Amino acid sequence: MRMPVMSGSQFLAKAKELAPDTVRMLLTGYTDLGATMAAVNEGNIFRFLTKPCTREILISALNAGVGQNELIRAEKDLLEKTLMGSIKVLADFLGAASPEAFGRSMRIAHIVRHISTRFRFAHWWQLEAAAILSQLGCVTLDAEVIQKAFAGVKMSTEDQARFDAHPAAAMKLLSGIARLEPVAWIIGHQLMREFPDAGSEATLETVRSARILKLAVAYDDLRIKPFSVEETMARLSSRSKEFERELLDALLDIRPQGGAMVSRKLTIAKLATGMLIDQELRNHQGNLLVGKGQEITRAVLLKIENWAHANLIDRELIVLVPL
Repeated sequence: MRMPVMSGSQFLAKAKELAPDTVRMLLTGYTDLGATMAAVNEGNIFRFLTKPCTREILISALNAGVGQNELIRAEKDLLEKTLMGSIKVLADFLGAASPEAFGRSMRIAHIVRHISTRFRFAHWWQLEAAAILSQLGCVTLDAEVIQKAFAGVKMSTEDQARFDAHPAAAMKLLSGIARLEPVAWIIGHQLMREFPDAGSEATLETVRSARILKLAVAYDDLRIKPFSVEETMARLSSRSKEFERELLDALLDIRPQGGAMVSRKLTIAKLATGMLIDQELRNHQGNLLVGKGQEITRAVLLKIENWAHANLIDRELIVLVPL
C-alpha cells in the first residue's frame, strides 16, 4: 500500500476532510514541531509514529487501528439499532397518545432531514432523534390545547403558556436517559429566541442542531396557518436575528414529504409501509386516531388493521402512494 507524503499542515487539512469517526494515524519524519503538534491535537490522531519506524511497530499500530475501527463501528451499530430503536418506541407511544403531535413530529423530521443534508454532523442521530421526539412533551397536555395549537387557532394566554412549556417537559422526560442528554437539550431549546454560547451548556454541533429544529418548527407553524411556501419563506427571512441565512437557504428547494407520490383510495388490505395517510383517520365516534401526513409504519399498519377488524373505522383510506 502506498502512503501519500505530506507535511503536518497538509495532513491536518486532509484529516479535517475525513468523516469524524475515521481512525487516523500519522507517520512522520517532518521536523516542524508546531505543525506536527497541531496535526496531532486538532486532527484527532489515534497513533503518532516517527521515522525511522520498524516493521513490528508499524504492524502493531495498524492492528490497533483496525481494532479501534471495529470498536467505532460497534458503537455506531449500537446507536443505530439499539438507541434509535428505543427512540422509535417512544415515537410510537407519542403516536398512540397524541396522533396530532406525532403527525407534526413527522413533518418536522422531514424538514430537519432536508436542512441537515447541507451540513456535516459528527452525531447526526442526535438531531434525527430530536426531530422525531420534538413533540413528546405534548403528552402532558390535554387534547383540546393540542388541537388548537396544531390547527393554527389563536389560544388564550394561559393555553399558549401551557403549550409553550411542552419542550421543557420533554427535556425533563429525556434528560435522565443515558446518551440522550444532548437530544433532550436540543428539544428543550426548540422555541428559544436566543441560544447560549457553545461550550457553556452544549457543544457547537448541539447548538446548530437546536437552531435547525427551531427553524423546522417555525416553518411548520406557518405552513399550517396556512401560508404559501413563498410567504412562509418571506416571513422567516424577516426574522434574521433568529435564523441564519445558510439555514434558510437550505429550505428553498424543500419538497413535500415522501417525494413524488400520488393520492389513492385503497382498502386496508392493500395498505403498505412507506405510504402516507392523506386524511384524518377518525373512528365512528369522531375521535382522531391518526393524523394526516403520518407515515404508515408496521406499528401504524397493525393498529389500522385491528381498528378495522373491530369495525371502528371505514375499510378504505385515502393515502399517498410512491410513484
